[in-house]
Amino acid sequence: MDCLFCKIVNGDIPSNKVYEDDKILAFRDIAPEAPCHVLVVPKTHISSTDEVTAENSAVVAHIFECIPKIAKLGGADNGYRVVTNCGPDACQSVQHMHFHIIGGKQLPAHVFPEND
Repeated sequence: MDCLFCKIVNGDIPSNKVYEDDKILAFRDIAPEAPCHVLVVPKTHISSTDEVTAENSAVVAHIFECIPKIAKLGGADNGYRVVTNCGPDACQSVQHMHFHIIGGKQLPAHVFPEND
């Protein structure tokens, strides 16, 4: 499989790990948009949120159970945003479901273009 995040999970590509357990890996984004910009990925390959099923949804629940701890470990002590992109129109750049935890500073109130 030629998936960037699978290669990171397998240790073939180094990452700046923030958190890891048997189901997920969290690591710092290489192009951070805030002081805390951590990506959380399931260790099992799931292409996008469109691919979440009854059989694999437990890992998504686990991610959200761990997000508060990961956010604090990443430096978001006063709030954070959780974002995921799904598909080409949302600019999903890696075809492995992942969640961005962004925080560590006051974020802009508007996250969507005003003229859409």
